[in-house]
Amino acid sequence: MIESDLKKPMNHLLQVCGLAKAVRGDQLWRPYARPIPILHDIDLNIDAGEILGLVGESGSGKTTLARCILRLIEPDRGTIFFDGVNWGALDARELRRQRQGMQMIFQDAHSALDPRQRIGKSLREPLDIHKIGSPAERMAQVAELLRAVKLDTELAAHFPHQLSAGQRQRVVLARALALRPKLIMADEPIASLDVCTQVEILDLLQELQRTMGLAMLFISHSLPIVHRLAQRIAVLYMGRVVEMGTAEQVCRRPRHPYTQALLAAAPKGLGEKLATAPLTIHGHPPSFADLPTGCAFHSRCPLAQEHCRETVPPLRQLYDDGEVACHLVRE
Repeated sequence: MIESDLKKPMNHLLQVCGLAKAVRGDQLWRPYARPIPILHDIDLNIDAGEILGLVGESGSGKTTLARCILRLIEPDRGTIFFDGVNWGALDARELRRQRQGMQMIFQDAHSALDPRQRIGKSLREPLDIHKIGSPAERMAQVAELLRAVKLDTELAAHFPHQLSAGQRQRVVLARALALRPKLIMADEPIASLDVCTQVEILDLLQELQRTMGLAMLFISHSLPIVHRLAQRIAVLYMGRVVEMGTAEQVCRRPRHPYTQALLAAAPKGLGEKLATAPLTIHGHPPSFADLPTGCAFHSRCPLAQEHCRETVPPLRQLYDDGEVACHLVRE
């Protein structure tokens, strides 16, 4: 259960402190008798109008973190403040009301839309649920939402299967905007799209951030994509933040070996000129159920030394607004 007795933090729109989550062993594909830790003492914050990129390989805990922040699943410990409100102190009814300010976009837009509902009804549904405006005002809002994401208002009469993948993703974004949130959680929203459509969606997200003052947690496995959009980046490996800093710092001067390896493995598309990172890693991430002692990355790190295998490196500040969790990195 998340803690509820801390004082209101200052400045940040979203502030997460010490968030941790374990899942029951019987919830995994291979049952275990003990709880399996997935997230380890996550600290992060997002300011109003800021985009924070969250990057890591598949299975690193990115989606679990987003769901914990929204309390779609309950963290085991930690605090979550959003817009000055301690979410750990909210009951179910108040949490539902507060969630109007924080919405989530999922990767699979096709499954996020009811195939039996026309697009207009899907967009109107959040307004109906929260009883926002009159029926006529809700219909006008549907048209406004479609225009906001660069879609023809005539698409309100269509079904999801009649739209392209890019159009469906725009509809999902429009639905998330219906309640006028201050923060959007975007979980791999362009991963299933072709490159041209990816660029269009990224440009749209930037425009919405600029015109609506949206803050965003943008989740991706691609550093070049996140660098194009975010002001700051947090790199997640096996449930721990291993590097955090401005997009320029993380992508042009990566300090953690894992960040360097992500850059080396990433296609340099979307017109990016990022750091030349010769470091490469081999193999796959370990299982959460069988993490190595010490630094979880040491079994794949070509630079690992003995103390890397013994002690978990703390996330420490090395430069202005930049933090790294690595024994080998110095000032």
